[in-house]
Parts: sequence; structure tokens; C-alpha cells
Amino acid sequence: MRGLKALLFDKDGTLVHFDRTWGPAAGAVMRTLAEGNPAALKRLEEVSEYLPDEERFLPSSPLVAGSSAHYGPLWAEALGCPADKDFLGLIDHLFREGGLHHLTPIGRPAEVLKHLRDAGLRLAIVTNDAEASARDQARALGVLSYFDAVHGYDSGYGSKPDPGMVSAVAEQFALEPQEMAVIGDSVHDFTAARSAGARFILVRTGPAPVEHLYGEADLVVDSIDDLPAHLLEAVPC
Repeated sequence: MRGLKALLFDKDGTLVHFDRTWGPAAGAVMRTLAEGNPAALKRLEEVSEYLPDEERFLPSSPLVAGSSAHYGPLWAEALGCPADKDFLGLIDHLFREGGLHHLTPIGRPAEVLKHLRDAGLRLAIVTNDAEASARDQARALGVLSYFDAVHGYDSGYGSKPDPGMVSAVAEQFALEPQEMAVIGDSVHDFTAARSAGARFILVRTGPAPVEHLYGEADLVVDSIDDLPAHLLEAVPC
């Protein structure tokens, strides 16, 4: 992957363990929103494809790759309330708190990101989480300072699979899209990268099967821990 100058990291399933972080967090959020109503809680779990006894989502869940803009209307319908700005803001607030409480990293993100940054690569986060939540989690992991940009679904560039976040980073970094690679664990990440003209590195640490992307990705790795060994030799001096 010669000529690579920037890496754009998805967060959940790439830097952060999805089920261990968002499984228990989502259960708590749904219980809060249901306000002690078992029927309402059951409806939320069903539309979320959530397994409460295991505190995890089915791979096909709309929460696995989507933002609250995607699943929020489903939750509002389940609760019989409007899917307005206040409701979506409440969801983001509750998830922000829950995500921090249960935050579980994948591998050794601080060590890996320091290696990549010290080697001259510019780094960014492109996530379907809210920007404030992404910044909080990166700060808690001790890696926020390594990123020159953090874009969430609410940062003004749209959400994945649309390419807006990726294109925004290219403009901010003054790079051609092909000089960047999106690192992610889902079809949403792949589509956003390719639609923007960027390269794509697939990590096998997400909650959904990704074997169908093996032949499409520019590189497939087990986790972010493998990135320095694969990429540092291609970094320009």
C-alpha cells in the first residue's frame, strides 16, 4: 500500500470492542427509555435485534453499523413518541454515558496509534457514533491527541455508508483520496471508503461476518495490532 499518507479509523468494532462496550450500554439505555414498562422494553429489544440475556446484538441489528439517525426512528415508533431532535439527542446522551462506563478497547490502540503517528501518518476517526461520544472515548483510551480529525454522524458530513466524512478528511488534510485508507469492520466502512475514492483496510474484530469483503479490501488484518507490521514500510520518509 505505497503512497499512503493518512489512516481513517472507524471506531466501534475497530478501536472499541462493540459487544463488550455497547451490549451492556444499550441494555441500560433501553431500560431507561422504557421507564419500567416491560412491553415497551420488549419492543425496543425486538426492533434492535438485541439479546438481553447475552447483552449483545444480532449481526443484522440496525445498531451494529448505523447511527441514532438510523435506528432512532425505530425506537421512537416502539415507544410511541416522535423521532424529533430532542429524542435523538437523549439517545446520544444516554449512549455517551453508557459507552464510557463500559468502554472496552480492542488490542493496544495507544501503542499502535503512537507507532503509526510517529512514522508520519496522519490519523482521523470516522464513526457513526456522535462526535462528542467518539472524542470522550478516544480521550478515555488515551489516544485523542493522535488524531487530527474526529468526525461523527452529527459533525455535518453525513454518516456512513455515505462518503462525506471521508471526503471531508481528504479536504482537511489536503490529500488525494487514494492517499488515505479507511480502516473498518463493516460494509458501511467499505462503501464509504470506495465511494470517496479511498483505500480500505478490513479488520476482523467487528460483530458481523465480513468474509464477503476479503476479496474487495486492499488489506485484511486480524486487528489494528497488525497494522504497523503491514504499513510502516510503506510510509514515505
